[in-house]
Amino acid sequence: MKRKIVIHLFLSLAAWIVAAPMIVTVPLFAHHSTAQYVTGTYLTIKGTVTEWFWANPHCLLKLDVKTDSSEVVHWVAETGAPANMIDAGWRKNSLKPGDQVTVTLRPAKNGKPVGSAVRVEFADGKTLQVGGKEDIGNEFHLSGAPTK
Repeated sequence: MKRKIVIHLFLSLAAWIVAAPMIVTVPLFAHHSTAQYVTGTYLTIKGTVTEWFWANPHCLLKLDVKTDSSEVVHWVAETGAPANMIDAGWRKNSLKPGDQVTVTLRPAKNGKPVGSAVRVEFADGKTLQVGGKEDIGNEFHLSGAPTK
């Protein structure tokens, strides 16, 4: 009887020794990089917001953009996590369907209408920046007033 208990305890301990590092490290690999976007290249598009998806792990801005030939292209611009977006002045209600916006983004390497948003400018000139202003040299903040 004692032997069974000792074996059971030993196997339980061994399982925890094997499992614990995996439990700790798996979340480290869960996040993806921005390798799918062109670094150092920015594209500016003008369009109409169709959806502002505010959720982890990244917020998504969906918009319709008319090409020169009047074709409508459905774009998706990825931003940061809501917690990071709040720090940059963004809110769940910052964008709504129908808003006219100009989005500066890093385009996808595969040429699809997807990108990593850097800045969103509204029709009234108000600007929301994703991340630090050093990304593209924007010196304007949510109110439109210079921050320097």
